[in-house]
Amino acid sequence: MNQEKMVVGIGEVLWDLLPEGKKIGGAPANFAYHVSRLGLPGCVVSAVGEDALGSEILDNFSAKGLGTHIATVPYPTGTVQVEIDQVGVPQYVIREGVAWDNIPFTSDLKALAQRTTAVCFGSLAQRSSVSRATINRFIEEMPKEKDTLIVFDVNLRQGFFTKEILDQSMKKCNVLKINDEELIVISRLLGYPGTDLRSTCRDLLNRYHLRMLILTCGVNGSYIFTPESMTYQATPKVEVADTVGAGDSFTAAFVASIIRGKSVSEAHRRAVEVSAYVCTQAGAMPTLPAKFTT
Repeated sequence: MNQEKMVVGIGEVLWDLLPEGKKIGGAPANFAYHVSRLGLPGCVVSAVGEDALGSEILDNFSAKGLGTHIATVPYPTGTVQVEIDQVGVPQYVIREGVAWDNIPFTSDLKALAQRTTAVCFGSLAQRSSVSRATINRFIEEMPKEKDTLIVFDVNLRQGFFTKEILDQSMKKCNVLKINDEELIVISRLLGYPGTDLRSTCRDLLNRYHLRMLILTCGVNGSYIFTPESMTYQATPKVEVADTVGAGDSFTAAFVASIIRGKSVSEAHRRAVEVSAYVCTQAGAMPTLPAKFTT
């Protein structure tokens, strides 16, 4: 890996055990994969176990040409049992006490942080104090430049979150990515009144001094709020294979577009296009068509 500015997904990397077989997943890994497919230097930061599943992940990422900073630790590689409901929405059972709960902070990881121009992290990997501390230290070591993007993709799963973790994460980020269901949960935790979603987004934008807030609402479209504006994009009607990884591809496409100097509305449009395509494919890391990668 050379010394160019990196775009990093930090947190869980795991095997999604889908009805048709296992596929590599984890929101930060999905994000890094799609960033790399969109032509930017993506890197996934995580940990795997000293086992066959961990070795297979490393070999898979190497074959994909994806940058990695993945430690091997004495814990089992993470797995998630995924069941897809009748409308293609995944339901997850996430194993605990696994490798990505134990991501170490090292001098090499500090050096990576210092040349990272954008990072995406979530709430799930912060269920463990070890990985939570590593994520926080990584963010602290990133360049304090105005164009540095620190994206908190809320990604609530199985109750693996607390009010304190969510509050601290929103204080650390400058871009918040959230879906409509997660927004309702956070509104209740933070004691917001039962106002409409857009008003709550504006409140969060102001309360946490965010540059941007991304709200996805499934088939009901998506919004991006900035202090000066709001954009809306309808969700394209496509034949859904499953929605695993679609939100992560949305975040990756949006971040990649912003880094390339696109406007918020242009970046929003591309994010919707990419995530709609990913919904037509099985699994979280499909190959993207050339029209998205050039």
